[in-house]
Formats: sequence, structure tokens, C-alpha cells
Amino acid sequence: MTHPHSAASSTSAKAVTQRRDWLGVGAVMAGIFLLVTAEQLPIGLLSQVADSLDVTPGVAGLLITVPGVVAAFAAPLLPVAVGRLDRRWLLTGLMALMTLASLLGALANDFISLLATRVLVGVCIGGFWAIAGGLASRLVALAQVPRAMSMIFSGVAGATVLGVPAGTWLGEHTDWRTALGALGGLSLLVTLALWRLLPSLPASEPVRLSNLADQFASRGVRVGAAATALIVIGHFSAYTFISPILQELSGIPLASVSALLLCFGGAGLVGNFFAGSAAGRRPYATVLVIPILLACVTLSFPLIGRQPFGATVLLILWGAVFGSISVSLQTWILKSARNTEAATALMAFVFNMSIGIGAMAGGQVVDATGLSGVLWCSGALFVVAAVLVAGTPSRVVGSSCD
Repeated sequence: MTHPHSAASSTSAKAVTQRRDWLGVGAVMAGIFLLVTAEQLPIGLLSQVADSLDVTPGVAGLLITVPGVVAAFAAPLLPVAVGRLDRRWLLTGLMALMTLASLLGALANDFISLLATRVLVGVCIGGFWAIAGGLASRLVALAQVPRAMSMIFSGVAGATVLGVPAGTWLGEHTDWRTALGALGGLSLLVTLALWRLLPSLPASEPVRLSNLADQFASRGVRVGAAATALIVIGHFSAYTFISPILQELSGIPLASVSALLLCFGGAGLVGNFFAGSAAGRRPYATVLVIPILLACVTLSFPLIGRQPFGATVLLILWGAVFGSISVSLQTWILKSARNTEAATALMAFVFNMSIGIGAMAGGQVVDATGLSGVLWCSGALFVVAAVLVAGTPSRVVGSSCD
């Protein structure tokens, strides 16, 4: 017979453990938040950095491309390189490196030095995302995994709703160096939180390069990776230039851009949690709707986004759909994968490489055809993604082999 005090003590200990686990989820979410903020912050400060370091806006766009490409390769290679290293140590170390990169960036005296710090940022983003994306199932009970995954990936939308607009605002009212310095200070706090709140997370199985290749045996993974590439390239080819689009195409003054980016991110935060629940139940339908809506937004922008009201409505819808991308596509991949960590690393590779490609390709299209042209091209990529998903049987999601 169990003693009442023993049962009460056990219940209390379990509650404390669960609370700590959710605090760990929160710390991982904060890490994602800061890393995505760091990756995208130059979008809001592009003109200021270009003027300060005497480079063209096109060259300054490398501040987005470089970390995206580096992160793409860090995502699959870093888990392979560290083998069985405890994931708590790895995440904490990557966030400490992020702190250093931000502070060095704030002190950079020339563009090459600043670009070098963006290489470090890319390593942190790729490595952190590759591990963090699959942690939900290790931190909380199975029934709570969709909620925990939504919380972790709300860091992506949160970076858009708060991180990038706040950093842009701070940079506009001080300078871009202050914004990077503040990012470094916050990264240090998250480093300490990760170390304190995460439990020991030994690698259950070290990721090998063969594990990564094995994931492509699943048609669901192949389609998910291709759809991710098309959607993310389409998004960032246009969104990288959202500030000039809003100013030159829609007639919105620069002073209002940060507020609109805040609305964009707020809508994304709502979209993230809605999609997390929907993707857990119906991943195929959720992923199919994403490129369809994004195509509608970007193809409509050159037509009805030429005045502030229409542009604002479209931007908010764009934000809501964008906020659903990470959690929905991650859910699709995980339901189709053979190895969770390997699949997450693969997803991080595709996602971040696509960010870099999108930002670079968008710049080429803008120079060649103008701002409306990049919106048309972006919409075309979303249409292709929608056709790809629509032409795939829904049964492939959740099937780890063909």
C-alpha cells in the first residue's frame, strides 16, 4: 500500500519535472527566436549598413545570403561532426557562439569583418535548428508534442513579430551596431537559460551521412523537401525586399515600415499556433493550403497592393501564412521520416539553403525586372509548389518508405 505522503511527494516531484521540461521548451524557443532575428535583422537595416560601410545594397544583401548558405551546410554536418555529444552541451555552446558573433559584428570596422561574423551566425543557426526541431518529443509527453513543437517554432514567428521590428526600430533610433550589441546581450541570457533548464540530452543515435541519404527513401520526405525549397525560395526572394516594396510600390513612408513588419509578425504568430494544431491532425491539407494562399498574396500585390490599405491587408495575410510554414513543413517531414534528428537536419539544410538562394535570386530579379517582377516570380514558385503537393497522394505523409 502506498503511503499518502509518498504519493503526494511523487506527484509534486512529477509536477516540478514537467514544469522544468516546459521551461526547457521555452528556452529552446527563445534560442530559435534570437537566431532567426539575427538571420533576418539585416533586412530591416540593409540601407543603413550599406551606407555605414560604403557598399551597395546588393552587396549588403550578402549579410542574408551568407548565413543562410552556411546554416544549410552546418545543419547536416554539425550533428555528424559532434557524434554522441550531449545535445544540451551542443545547444548551449552554439548560443554562446551566437553571443560572440553578435558582439564581434557590433564592433566590425569594415564589411568583410561583418560578413565573417555572419559565417559564425550561420553555423549557429544551422546547428541549433537541426537539433531543436526534433527535441519536442524528448522534452514533453507524447500527447503534448504538437503543442511543444508549436511553441518551439513560434520563435520563428516571434522573431518576425518582435525581434526584427524591435531590432529595426532600435537601429533606426540609434544605429545598427547597437542593435547587434543588444542581440549579443540577449543571446548571453539565453545561453545561461539553456544550460540551467535543459536536462541531459545524450544522442540516442549519432547522425551519420548515410542517415541523411536514407531519408530520401521516403517519398513523403522527398516531396516535403522539394515543397520546402520552392516555398522558402519564393518567400525570401520577395520578402527580402519588403521594405522597398512597401515604400516604392505601395507608397508607404519609411517611418511606417517597422509598424507594418510588426503586424506581419503578429499575424505570423497566430498562424504558427493555428497551423501547429492543424498540421498535427491533417499535415497534407495544411501544407497544400500554404503555397496556394502565398501565391494569391504575391500575385495580387502588384495589382491591389499599390495603395497603403490594400498592401497592409495583403501583408497581414502574408504574415499569417508565413508563420505556419516552419511548423507545418516540419510536421510533414517528421511524420514521413525514418530518423528524427537526421530528418530535422535535412529540413534545416533545405530551409536555410533556400533562404540564401531566395535572397540572392530575388536581388537578381529586382535588378533585372523591378519590384513587381520579383513578386510575380515569387508567386510562380508558390504555384509550382502547390501543384507538386496537389499531385502527391496524401497517404505519403506518415509513410517512412515507399
